[in-house]
Amino acid sequence: MSKDLDHTRLLKIPMVVVMVAVAVAGLLDMTMPSERSTAALLLAAFAVILFTPFMWKGKEIWVHVGLAILSALAAGLLSLHRGWSFFPILFFLLAPTAMMSLPIKAGVVWIGIFTIITGIVLYLVNGLIGLALLLPYFAGYVFFGIFGWVTLRAEKNRLHTEQLLTELQAAHQQLQEYADRMEELVISQERNRIAREMHDTLGHRLTIAAVQLEAAQRLIPADPERAVTIVGTVREQVKEGLTDLRRTVAMLRASIEEDMPLNKALTRLVEQVQQATSLVIHANLDDCPQDLSLPQRQTIYRTAQEALTNIQRHAKASEAWLQLTTRNDTVELLISDNGVGFAEEQAKSGFGLLGLKERAELQGGDFYINERAGGGTQVAVHLPLTRNQKIDGQAGAIDG
Repeated sequence: MSKDLDHTRLLKIPMVVVMVAVAVAGLLDMTMPSERSTAALLLAAFAVILFTPFMWKGKEIWVHVGLAILSALAAGLLSLHRGWSFFPILFFLLAPTAMMSLPIKAGVVWIGIFTIITGIVLYLVNGLIGLALLLPYFAGYVFFGIFGWVTLRAEKNRLHTEQLLTELQAAHQQLQEYADRMEELVISQERNRIAREMHDTLGHRLTIAAVQLEAAQRLIPADPERAVTIVGTVREQVKEGLTDLRRTVAMLRASIEEDMPLNKALTRLVEQVQQATSLVIHANLDDCPQDLSLPQRQTIYRTAQEALTNIQRHAKASEAWLQLTTRNDTVELLISDNGVGFAEEQAKSGFGLLGLKERAELQGGDFYINERAGGGTQVAVHLPLTRNQKIDGQAGAIDG
């Protein structure tokens, strides 16, 4: 029997009504006071046991004990009155009780026992005519037994539905919390991406502009024409920086076909740095796979941009080397200089280097910065290639 269900709860009111009706009708039908007193005592005992929750909510053995006692009490009531009697109706209460409190096979067996007890008592009290009275009672036991079983199944289905609804609501709540966390994560990642874009584009442009303006300031007394040329270059850098800023803020990207090929973008970057400084850059650019993804191309370009910017600002170098190669299943960008090297604390805390590391990891690659053999600093980024990313002699494009 399910511990979550109690037949006295499901059929309590109907059972009370039937019990009262049988008691009143059965007692009024009796003429002898002694029989009436005995019947009243038996009915009281029957009611107490029938409505005792412990008997039906405990172990299965107690259900069998309760049904046996109630059957004996009902048989005693049947034996008190000859002819047709109201007391077999008490088995109408026991039939659904058995079907709802026991497994279906045990319940069916008890309905058979109720029928046999009723038939024996009716036969002993009324003779063969008592067996004729048995048929409608048997039909009633079966009907009420089925009714009790159906009621139990309906209640179990209701409880199961409520449980599923509770679990569904809990799952929905968890899904909503997960969606909220994902939304926060996406927002955080997007903020980091925008921060990297602002640093790698606008920061780079402004750094070059600052270096060129310093050079122009020094050249004004000795070579004003050269100073004017540098100022013009700074103006172009500022205009390009504003273009980058609008693009980042608006979160728009031009199509790949409209953008400059990666090799050309890197070559132009090298030329801009050399024009702004006295740094000599040796570029060796292999062709890249044609179908490098946009994030892969951006990672390569931004790494070169950040590395050259740092060389200008911190390295005090006279030469730098930029090498782009594709080997087997990896594309590698290597940038080195002959400057003063780098401080490890600065490499760990610098926002630009942190952004480059994040970019590489997002593409499943690696970012390294270490000392160069012979002095200076060396920066490298390795990005894995898929099977479809093959070298075909054409460079990819970069949204620079």
